[in-house]
Amino acid sequence: MTSLAIAPFGKTGHDSTRVIFGAAALGAMSQARADATMASVSEWGINHIDTAASYGASEDRLKPWLAEHRSEVFLASKTGRRSGAGARAELEKSLDRMGVDHIDLVQLHNLVEEEEWERAHAPGGAVEALAAAREEGLISHVGITGHGLRIAGMHLRSLERFDFASVLLPVNFVLLDNPAYRADVEALLELCSEREVAVQTIKAIARGRWSDGATSGPGRFSWYDPLTDPEPIGRAVRYVLSHSQMFLNTTSDARLLPMVVAAASGNLVAPSADELRADVAEQGITPLFDDDVLERI
Repeated sequence: MTSLAIAPFGKTGHDSTRVIFGAAALGAMSQARADATMASVSEWGINHIDTAASYGASEDRLKPWLAEHRSEVFLASKTGRRSGAGARAELEKSLDRMGVDHIDLVQLHNLVEEEEWERAHAPGGAVEALAAAREEGLISHVGITGHGLRIAGMHLRSLERFDFASVLLPVNFVLLDNPAYRADVEALLELCSEREVAVQTIKAIARGRWSDGATSGPGRFSWYDPLTDPEPIGRAVRYVLSHSQMFLNTTSDARLLPMVVAAASGNLVAPSADELRADVAEQGITPLFDDDVLERI
């Protein structure tokens, strides 16, 4: 077992490993490969799993492992539905696919577009339905996630409307080098600290978009081009985890999991800005989002 740091996951009452297993990695795997991956997750001591109804076969692949290990982990999933009926149906399907009677956290997936945000928060919307499911004991907590440079600001709005237990957003050095995005993230972190809302991050080891503009293809296991060298990965991981408020969700490219876990098991002191700028130049790191053509995926 590794020596991964553990911290309270907001006000949920769960102490989570600060590295959260992003189970999108299981979405296109065979069951045998998924079983081997989950055996490694257990060996590393990761006690928080994040999946989604839309992650291919991920929830199905988790089912055999959860049959034996459900009590050992904080289990999170997501719904992309905005209507209450749709969110409820997707929740029930997730429960069935994973063979569980309870999910610790269900998150509204990528809640960033204005019209979708309004529908989700309106009477009869997904937020109301998930709150009802929480009262029934089907889930324990409700969270929100999102991509793009608008998402930190949208999360601030969402937290004004509902007492979400967690937020999730992209964080890495080049993204926070954008002054406007950094300001929104800092405001979000301050509010989350005050209200004990857990802050999850994604895209820590993103190099950028694939050069051909595609989001999938042979040999590609994430929609973005990830870093693959251990040293830059280590600095990218430490950049995020040096901020004690942040949790890091692992990449959907399972081949990189050992390097991410190794980096998170060591000293979590932040690399210097000079080191990170050198990685940007040497690795060709570019922002995943830019408020324009790269804003959406």
